Amino acid sequence: MNVCKRLLSVCLLLALTLLPLVSCHASVSHEAFEVPTDFDTSKEYEITFWAKNDTNDVQIAVYHQAIEDFEEIYPNIHVNLKLYNDYGRIYRDVITNLQTNTTPNVCITYPDHIATYKEGKNTVVGLDVLMADEKYGLGGSEIAFDAPTVDEIVPEFLAEGKIGDVQYALPFMRSTEACYINQTYVEKLGYTVPDVLTWDFIFEVSKKAAEKDADGKYKVNGQEVMIPFIYKSTDNMMIQMLKQRGAEYSTDEGEVLIFNDDTEDILYTVADAVSADAFSTFKIESYPANYLNAGQCIFAIDSTAGAGWMGADAPFSDIDGSKIVEFETVVRAIPQYDTEKPKMISQGPSVCLFAKEDEGEVLASWIFMQFLLTDSVQLGYAQSEGYVPVTTKAQQSAVYLDYLSRSGEDNDLYYRVKLEATQLMLDNIENTFITPVFNGSANLRNAAGQMIEEVTKSIQREQTVDDAYMEQLYGKMVSLYNLDSATSGTVGTGKKVFGALPAESVVLLCALGGIWVLIGMYFGVELIKKRKK
Repeated sequence: MNVCKRLLSVCLLLALTLLPLVSCHASVSHEAFEVPTDFDTSKEYEITFWAKNDTNDVQIAVYHQAIEDFEEIYPNIHVNLKLYNDYGRIYRDVITNLQTNTTPNVCITYPDHIATYKEGKNTVVGLDVLMADEKYGLGGSEIAFDAPTVDEIVPEFLAEGKIGDVQYALPFMRSTEACYINQTYVEKLGYTVPDVLTWDFIFEVSKKAAEKDADGKYKVNGQEVMIPFIYKSTDNMMIQMLKQRGAEYSTDEGEVLIFNDDTEDILYTVADAVSADAFSTFKIESYPANYLNAGQCIFAIDSTAGAGWMGADAPFSDIDGSKIVEFETVVRAIPQYDTEKPKMISQGPSVCLFAKEDEGEVLASWIFMQFLLTDSVQLGYAQSEGYVPVTTKAQQSAVYLDYLSRSGEDNDLYYRVKLEATQLMLDNIENTFITPVFNGSANLRNAAGQMIEEVTKSIQREQTVDDAYMEQLYGKMVSLYNLDSATSGTVGTGKKVFGALPAESVVLLCALGGIWVLIGMYFGVELIKKRKK
């Protein structure tokens, strides 16, 4: 009897202990960083900087020059550079290193990734206090170089690094997507490239380009290979098509809304284009630029940052020179549903700061972060590819304006296609958008693109894509990318899929369930004993 009472007491105590997990799940504790009164320039600091590079030697040189110039100004701060060629690898390595407190000091990343990093305690540093500090904030009085002020960072770009009410990242470079077009082939097919592309135009011309002659070769290029329309980033494709249609994607709070009729309609459009041999993706084929430059693609959609790979005269072309076909390349914004209200995604790397025990080390890292926004670094990196500087200060500088004005002078630094892609981004900053950022938003983004990939592969394998397929696809995405952690989402034809609760809540409910079972057993034993009496 006493044992049962003790067990009941333990169960109730356990319930009270677990109860706070429900309320604390959504808000992880982050202690505000206190900026030291002074920075000790006599103390040696060694910081690590993880950056992304596409094997572009010019970019690598910009990184090394930036570090060299910075260490000359702050000889007590030593920066160790680690280069990656994939943002996903940086993300995975940060997650791994979070477990051992060996994260880098400064890291190039995306806000979607930061939303996951910050779920741990004291991982990513909120930058608001640092940015506003009179001495060491942006453009602060004690910064030993000409750092930009907060007002000199393009506000749309700065806002992208805010998660909730906290600024977790500073923009480093920005780009959007562009459609690189073989105008020669478009005109050969009897069309004229419009100033603003529409999806209908793209798919119509692409289907026309898929026609073959009696020998089985494509009429437009006389080759055995032609993939008229290739999209590099299918997650961006789905996200932008939904945005242009005014369709739902997700809420700021993390509710997944992508499984709707608009998404289904887009997937059927993709299926139709694939059935006509008019469309494929980078993941299934290869880099769009390789097909474009070989005369085997007419519409190649990729980042404006990748413009140096696009066109018959592209300085970074990856294919053998003998395979390159001469054609006129034109650059346009991505296709639109409403040409009067263009919408395109804003993307590009940001930089975040990780917490460390030594406040001086964090401050040293923050000072280096600011150096990455100086004109010399911004202009050097922007000129390496089709990126846009993130400060108005750099964008309006005489050096940058001169650079933009010299489009076409050569096929290297002033490569016309690269500069036209850059100008495209500059002209459309107000037309760009970003998606909501939350813990799990990176998974949702992956699912958005994977649905297009799945439909494309299914059609190529001559599988049936119908309503039943769509419902099964949605369920697969929910499971594969853990999207059931959201509150709820509408799947397929309106069937409701209710998301699983957060892990802490599941543990709590299981524990409480067990407790109620034990309580029931206790009172059951008591009832039996009373009846025996």
